[in-house]
Amino acid sequence: MQNRPEQQNERLTFLGVGLSFHLLYNLFVKTNYNKQDQCTVYECHGQLVFALNSQKILPENAPVRLASAQLEELDYRKLYRTYSSRGRKSAVEPRVMFKVIVYGYLCGIYSSRKLEEACRYRVDFMWLLEGQKAPDHTTIARFRTGRCREAIEDLFYQFVRKLEEMGETDHRAVFIDGTKMESRAGRYTFVWRKSVEKHLAKVKAQVERSTGFTSTQELRAWLEEFAQNITFVHGSGRRKSPGQKEWERLSELLERWEQYENMLSTMGEGRNSYSKTDEDATFMRLKEDHMRNGQLKPAYNVQIGVNSEYITGIELFFDRNDVRTLQPFL
Repeated sequence: MQNRPEQQNERLTFLGVGLSFHLLYNLFVKTNYNKQDQCTVYECHGQLVFALNSQKILPENAPVRLASAQLEELDYRKLYRTYSSRGRKSAVEPRVMFKVIVYGYLCGIYSSRKLEEACRYRVDFMWLLEGQKAPDHTTIARFRTGRCREAIEDLFYQFVRKLEEMGETDHRAVFIDGTKMESRAGRYTFVWRKSVEKHLAKVKAQVERSTGFTSTQELRAWLEEFAQNITFVHGSGRRKSPGQKEWERLSELLERWEQYENMLSTMGEGRNSYSKTDEDATFMRLKEDHMRNGQLKPAYNVQIGVNSEYITGIELFFDRNDVRTLQPFL
């Protein structure tokens, strides 16, 4: 066993080492952390959380400041009227959401997911949110395709009038030009008027030859009455009666008849085609013809009015001819 003086020496040595380590730790903290004026220190994980002030980071001539100042002068009452006074409050104020979308378009950001990412990680978008939580892509898409659509035209023309009040435009001369823009619809989703009319005429002829009816209402009423006298059978090994076969054939013709009429109704009077995945788009011949075969693509005829280098009017048409779009655009 060790004697008492040796045990005391070991204890003193251990205390000395511990005291030295404590002094070194305090010295390290004082020389490194005390200089961090703009951060919060979590010593348990060694993590620094900086107090970010976007107001100081953004320069005075930042584009987001100018865009926000211009949009702040608009009247948003029509936009706010699309919201109900009942229920929970919106995640982001409608005025701020409109600013985010407009500024995103100025930056070339159109996707709702990209806008959400910008609101979370870009300082200029954080400043534009005015301290509110970043909206998710679902909220952005719902606002853009729902409530904002009802007020977007009013806000646009408010801004046009604001430009005139500022002396930026005079409207003494407005230049109008049209261009065809390809839709994002599939290229092979076309519906042609001539094809639909030809198939519809065949269906009508078959129905009239079989029953003598010339309208869908007459045929539907007859099928409902005829079905009461038929015993329907289904499944393998069961033979259908001639009456059931005739009823099914005429029911299929009725369904096709109504389908073709719906296609013509969707197409309207002024065009000869549309896309199944974008019913507002019409198939047109565009300048960009990579295959050089004159292929028609789903597109829009965009008419733009320009005054003093500002777009003061814009409208989408499905008519391919600019002559027929001039009068309604004016």
